Amino acid sequence: MRELILYIATSLDGFIARSSGAVDWCFIDQDYGYREFLDRVGTVVVGRRTWEQALGFEERPFGGKEIFVFSRGRTAGPDGEATIVNEPPGRFVEALKARPGSDIWLVGGAEIVAACLERDLIDRFVIHVHPLLLGGGIELFPRGGPDRTLELVCERTWESGLVKLEYVRRRSPG
Repeated sequence: MRELILYIATSLDGFIARSSGAVDWCFIDQDYGYREFLDRVGTVVVGRRTWEQALGFEERPFGGKEIFVFSRGRTAGPDGEATIVNEPPGRFVEALKARPGSDIWLVGGAEIVAACLERDLIDRFVIHVHPLLLGGGIELFPRGGPDRTLELVCERTWESGLVKLEYVRRRSPG
């Protein structure tokens, strides 16, 4: 079965974006392992607001991947590059994981992450912690979310102070 990988950046105080949704604080001075990760995945799942923000980036971050954008209101993408999904993310992602193919990148936003956490679908958490405090914004993990046990499998620190933490979901046998 394909792995669902949450690959995301967060501030040290746990925010993935400012309240406005802006991610202008994310370090882009080097690759930080992004290209290697992108080669591993074949499918991207993303929320509509995150997708629309990505469309404005100088370089498209999901180039050449199968892209599913979750939206309650839209029925078609602006450019045909992505498939719009109007059903609950948890159920859709569960079916997507069962399909053949390479791993799946769970980009965000927070609502999609929460839905996948609730259904225990995330297999791997790759969190890039930026050495700054935003003081507020959109939280990476919702308060009151489910209890999950993770195992640290990789850590890396760059001179910039950015730290990559990679965890796998530890599940009980059976």
